[in-house]
Amino acid sequence: MLLWTTAGAAALAFLVALECAARRYGQAGPLTHQVRELFLPPKSGPRLYAGLALTMVVLTWRQRLIAVGTAVGIDLAFVLVRWATGAGLSFGNGALWVIVGCAVIALTRRTGAERVLLLKGVGLGLLLMAGQKAGDAWLLITSKTRPTVLDEYVLVADHALGDPSWLAGRLVELTDPVSTHLLHLIYGQLPLAGALVALYQLRNVAVERRFPRHHLIRTFLVIGLIGPAIYMMFPVVGPVFAFGAEGGAWATAHLWPDTLPSVELPRPMPFDEITPRNCMPSLHTAWAVALFIHTRAGSRWMRFAGTFWLIGTLSATLGFGYHYGADLVAGVVFVLTIDAAMRASARTWIRSDALLVAHGTLTFTALVLSYRWLPVPMSEHPWIAGPLMILAMLSVIYGYLRLTAAGKREATPGVPPGPHTNEARPELV
Repeated sequence: MLLWTTAGAAALAFLVALECAARRYGQAGPLTHQVRELFLPPKSGPRLYAGLALTMVVLTWRQRLIAVGTAVGIDLAFVLVRWATGAGLSFGNGALWVIVGCAVIALTRRTGAERVLLLKGVGLGLLLMAGQKAGDAWLLITSKTRPTVLDEYVLVADHALGDPSWLAGRLVELTDPVSTHLLHLIYGQLPLAGALVALYQLRNVAVERRFPRHHLIRTFLVIGLIGPAIYMMFPVVGPVFAFGAEGGAWATAHLWPDTLPSVELPRPMPFDEITPRNCMPSLHTAWAVALFIHTRAGSRWMRFAGTFWLIGTLSATLGFGYHYGADLVAGVVFVLTIDAAMRASARTWIRSDALLVAHGTLTFTALVLSYRWLPVPMSEHPWIAGPLMILAMLSVIYGYLRLTAAGKREATPGVPPGPHTNEARPELV
């Protein structure tokens, strides 16, 4: 209980800080946007109902039917009022009202472990929604506080990987409009896909009356918390903005994806105060990889969905010009390091956990520093720099697979613990 109280207080303090920062630039922050959605048209109705679904994992089936019926009834009332007043039709307010109602019930009608369990469910639902609002506030802050971007550095370093964004962009243009519509759907609905995977992982909470030690939402939230801080240190807008038509007058030239820019000595580029600096690392890649690894213990269809979403997200990030290949490499190392740390924090840390997290942290740091300070040597020696980047990423993947495989063996009856560990560890989803 103390851990959840501390985590909740930290999350609230973080949201308050973002609210103050956003208001400093004349914009409403995440808390204001969340409160407004109790009455005003929501930004994403499906996401609000996904949050309600996460809250309902702690409820019985009868309670779930009541919660869904109440949410739909409230939404119908809002729809009728908006229709009568000529406002645009939207839905999702009812889901938020029911989540708030569950919080009130937990505080006034529940005690002990049942209160804690229901508050955990409410917290999951609210965090899914607040995470989007916090992300929007972070992106606003990056655009207002970082007047220059480092795209030329990443562009030059990306030569070592063969400039995959330009290749993927041309391929998407050739297969438009089918590829464009499909990839936009995959890219935009990644949070919803994450919620569905989390629901699968948490499907037994109502029966067991407890949450698993580790699940996808924990990793998703930490990625969203740490990633934007790196945006502030390494601001990058992406090729479609820095070198393409989306950048408008601020772009170096409208070359993406047809022509590769010629940059011999990279320099910081001045850019507008609107476009988010949200490329390094690629958090969409990080979230997609997290979704992929958390579906490996699921059914065949769940594993297929995780693979499909990973491939689609990687294709979209490159094919739409939102990221460079170097961003994706950094994103993979970033998420595996975080997920390994989250798995270890769910139990007692051991030596192999610490070694992997340290290795991932050092690898990520080395990659980002090389993009900033060694882009020219990397582009001049692509047959050395490119394989080194891939090998660095593969070393973290190998360490992660080895560690998680050892945890599964130790959780299986009759299988002796691995030689590199000194205690049995329960299998984590």
